[in-house]
Amino acid sequence: MTTRLPDGLASYKRTPTFTEASVPAGLLNEHSTKDGIWGLVHVEEGSLRYLVTDGRRTPAVSLLTPDSAPGIVEPTILHRVEPVGTVRFHVEFWRR
Repeated sequence: MTTRLPDGLASYKRTPTFTEASVPAGLLNEHSTKDGIWGLVHVEEGSLRYLVTDGRRTPAVSLLTPDSAPGIVEPTILHRVEPVGTVRFHVEFWRR
């Protein structure tokens, strides 16, 4: 799992804040960003499990909290999230 964004990226949009009740089904299932698009998963409250499931990477699971670093989403790499109880989070998207 990547631990930092590459240099030269800029934030260009973010999702609304999601909760365990409002998280879109697409985020709970395997999905990926487009080529060149990176993401940061920011947990505002509670805990969120972030799973990298793509066969091109070693499987990885991280428990994200407000006190942890954000989860880093690599372009085109399959991943998903799982709320762990009550949670509030959003995703920030980055590109060159």
